[in-house]
Order: sequence, then structure tokens, then C-alpha cells
Amino acid sequence: MDQALSKEGHSVRNVVVVKRNGQPVDWHEGRDQWWEDTVGVASGEHTAVGHDAEHPLFILYTSGTTGKPKGILHTTGGYLTQTAYTHKAVFDLHPDTDVFWCTADVGWVTGHSYVAYAPLVNGATQVMYEGTPDSPHQGRWWEIVEKYKVSILYTAPTAIRTFMKWGRRSLPSTICPRSGSWARWVSPSTPRPGCGTGTSSAPTPEEREKKEHPAPIVDTWWQTETGAQMIAPLPGVTATKPGSAQVPLPGIAIDVVDEAGESVPDGHGGYLVVREPWPAMLRGIWGDPERFKDTYWSRFEGMYFAGTGPRKTKTETCGSWAGWMTS
Repeated sequence: MDQALSKEGHSVRNVVVVKRNGQPVDWHEGRDQWWEDTVGVASGEHTAVGHDAEHPLFILYTSGTTGKPKGILHTTGGYLTQTAYTHKAVFDLHPDTDVFWCTADVGWVTGHSYVAYAPLVNGATQVMYEGTPDSPHQGRWWEIVEKYKVSILYTAPTAIRTFMKWGRRSLPSTICPRSGSWARWVSPSTPRPGCGTGTSSAPTPEEREKKEHPAPIVDTWWQTETGAQMIAPLPGVTATKPGSAQVPLPGIAIDVVDEAGESVPDGHGGYLVVREPWPAMLRGIWGDPERFKDTYWSRFEGMYFAGTGPRKTKTETCGSWAGWMTS
């Protein structure tokens, strides 16, 4: 932080510092303020500052599996519109009654979109948790679900697979006196729906979850670059298929194409593209417009190249396509 603020051209006047580990802080008098001293005297009223829809909102760097990380630029209007819409539609959110919990780190795009922004836009009640699923015990998440009556849980399939490995007997008897099963232990709150992101849920964890409790399990596909969910079934509208994000959300023009950029027939794999603009789409790679063009727009003319490999199949419910999404 201090290194970044040592550069010229910024407009930061104050830095709020939280006491965490008791270590000494390189304090800058007049700029730095303790959280404990600030929150008690801060006004409860806040007047939002109006911005143009294309005003930059944030830059988020991708992990960069190949090459250097990319600083993905998102802007204000379209990003907030799509994250708010998908938060309501995909999760079947009822802000007056639901308690929402997205377990993602806020530093990841899922945390940006479905912890920091969409819940605030929609006025949702949400749980924010900083910690691991297994400390102080392996039932920590389900203890939180029960304590705060979480009704919608958004997590990664990797977490569900971890819980499956831990098994039914992983919880202390004091946490789960009735059955020893973490899934049944949360049944009084019954999260609705449970959503997964990041990696494909795959049939095994998804069907296991479905068997343990009847909450809808919804797979979602999207990227840091897309800003918000792009492919997902809608609870109560689309019949879900284990391991598949299934259908593009309303207004999203997804296709699977071959090397020549032509749509592939059902039953074939190919390249995932988006044929039309969408509200939350990335506006660029910070400081590198040529890389932005080369990475996403040069492979197929007039289409956004997502770089993933789905398979296109007919669904029995809506005649659209469903794919096993891989990142």
C-alpha cells in the first residue's frame, strides 16, 4: 500500500488501518486512521457519487496460467446491471427473507461480483466469512449455515469434493449430535439453491448433494473477463443436469464453433464464443490494448473467444445446448 501511494497522480487522502496481528505499523500521520477510531464517529448517511456508465469500476488481475497476469478492466453501469440481475435470477434471491452466503475470497472475481457488489445492489442480507472450512473443526461452514440460517449457498465444487472426502464422521459429536452427517446437520436451514462455480461440479458431488438434501444444485459458468454469470439454469425454470452449466442466460449469445468459426452440430465439441456484447463484458486489459485484441478478438472475427472447451448437446427440456464447462 505504502509503495503504491508513494507514486504521484493518485487522489487517496486517507488509509483506514485495521489492527489484526499486533505487529508494528509504518504509520503515516495525517493520512492513516485506525478503523476502531473511525467507525464510531463516521456518519450513517452516505450520498453516492454519480458516475458515467463507462466510468472504470475496478481492475482485477487474472491468475495467468500462461504468460503474465492480465489486468481486466470492468466499468460501472453494465457490470452492476448484470451482476445484480444474475444474483437475483440464478439464485432465486428474495432479499426480504433470504440469507445469502458466497464463500469465495473477495479478491477473486466471484468475491467481487457476488460478495462485494451484487448483494449490496440488491439489498441482500449476506454472510461474510474470513477463514478456512476446517478450522476449528471440519463442520465450520455448516455451523455458520445453521447459526445464521443461510438459505442460499454459493461455493466451489472443490469444496464439496473436500467435504465428501472428509465423510460423515468428520464432525465432532458436540457439533452434530443427531446423525454425524454434515449434510443432514444443515437440513433445518436447507440452503436454496446451492450454486457452484470455478470448476465443473461433475455428476458425483452434485448428485451426492442432491441425494443428501433436496435443495436445487445449480452449476454456473463465467470468467473474470465476463464479469458475471453467463451460463446457468434458472431454478424452477430449467431442469438441471449434473455437471453442466447448461443454457445461456437471457440476452447472452453463446455458441460453440469449430476452427473456422462455424457453429458445430449437436454432439460435437469446439470452442466457446460469445457472439454479441453483454453488459458486464470486460472493457480492456489495463495498459495493453493490443493484448486485449489479440487474446479475445483475433481468433474468430466479431466473436469473443472464451478459450474453453464445451460440448454441444440437445436438452430434452428446452431444445438448447448444454455443455460440460471446463476452464
